[in-house]
Amino acid sequence: MAIIRIDHTPSTTKVMQALNIIVPEPGRMEGTPVRDRKVLYLLHGLSDDATAWQRYTSIETVALEYGLVVVMPSVGRSFYNDLPNGQKYFQYVAHELPQYLEDVFGLKPKRENTFLAGISMGGYGAFKLAFAQPERFAAVASLSGVVSLKFIEMYPNDPRFFEFAYMFGDLNKLSGGPHDPLVWYRKGAEDPSRLPRLFMSCGRQDDLYPVNVMVHNTFQQLGIPVDYYEEDARHDWFFWDVQFRRFLTAVLGPMPVRVDEEEA
Repeated sequence: MAIIRIDHTPSTTKVMQALNIIVPEPGRMEGTPVRDRKVLYLLHGLSDDATAWQRYTSIETVALEYGLVVVMPSVGRSFYNDLPNGQKYFQYVAHELPQYLEDVFGLKPKRENTFLAGISMGGYGAFKLAFAQPERFAAVASLSGVVSLKFIEMYPNDPRFFEFAYMFGDLNKLSGGPHDPLVWYRKGAEDPSRLPRLFMSCGRQDDLYPVNVMVHNTFQQLGIPVDYYEEDARHDWFFWDVQFRRFLTAVLGPMPVRVDEEEA
């Protein structure tokens, strides 16, 4: 298995940032070239970076067993948005990053081989990409995601409240604007058949649980299919480690059972 860290300066963000990539051994892929392998993008949360998924989950083992190329970008505390200061993080993950992977690694997966999951802030980014580029992904998961910006109204005393203006611009113009997930959902509902398979999960003890329930109900009203899971859990990696494996089992099937020749 190759575990690669790249520090590069995208033209869209104009700041050096980390990009972590996992590439399974060729022997695990039965001769499948890199360009034809399944690719999983994993998006981090507000307080994390590109290393979080490797530090807190079983992703390395999962990538090895499924033969997945795993791409984990860093976007700071941007909420995967094009920021008012000119740094275009959404343009980075939507356009510049996949082009960079093709140019450097020859990685250009077909839609049926491209998957995406994000936790918390990364859940917002995952659904934003899913609805903006439905032709790009086979399946997308939001795990305890910020799937509605109603949470800003629900927690006005959140100490991060004033930081949200840095991420979104004028907070009085959020509703109905390009950052409002409800706008994406209504647009996607015009032809749900174009959307990737959607997956949502959230713990009942999570502060984001009310907005996840609300969005699940919205999807039902709009006729958008979604796999929805909830259970007693908090906003933490114990829950997300289980849920991202549940997501992969749903879209890729049970993890393959491999027996190495040395063990047989």
